[in-house]
Amino acid sequence: MSPINWPHVVGCRKTAVLLEQVFAGVARVSRNEQPLALEESDPQPDVMAVAGRFEEDADHPTTALLVVEVADSTLPRDTTAKAELYATAGIADYWVLDIENRQLHVFRDPQLLPENRAATAYRTNLTPGPTDRVSPLAAPTATVLVSDLLP
Repeated sequence: MSPINWPHVVGCRKTAVLLEQVFAGVARVSRNEQPLALEESDPQPDVMAVAGRFEEDADHPTTALLVVEVADSTLPRDTTAKAELYATAGIADYWVLDIENRQLHVFRDPQLLPENRAATAYRTNLTPGPTDRVSPLAAPTATVLVSDLLP
């Protein structure tokens, strides 16, 4: 297995540290430490914020307040297949940190597609750049500067 690219490592770490501050007292933040036990599969998000404390869990979490994937070479997959997976699981706030293009893809409002009731997708997709700020849905009074997440 080839090693993870260093910008990916840095992006994950910066995102986790910043989100730990944003979600202090609201949720715990994990980074590549545990799978998210969804009905269809068990992805291991790069970073996720989960309500509650680790000690309260009897097993892996089945939902998250926020899921973040850091994309250095996985952008097409993270914005399509993984977005559909997380939307189907009802994850309300899904972010993809696009390292190469220095932007953040923010996916929200998962809905069944009217033309195909078997598929779910995010109805909202915002793409803030490095000088823009975004607030997690579960911490609406906090703002995150996109450049603070980027390596």
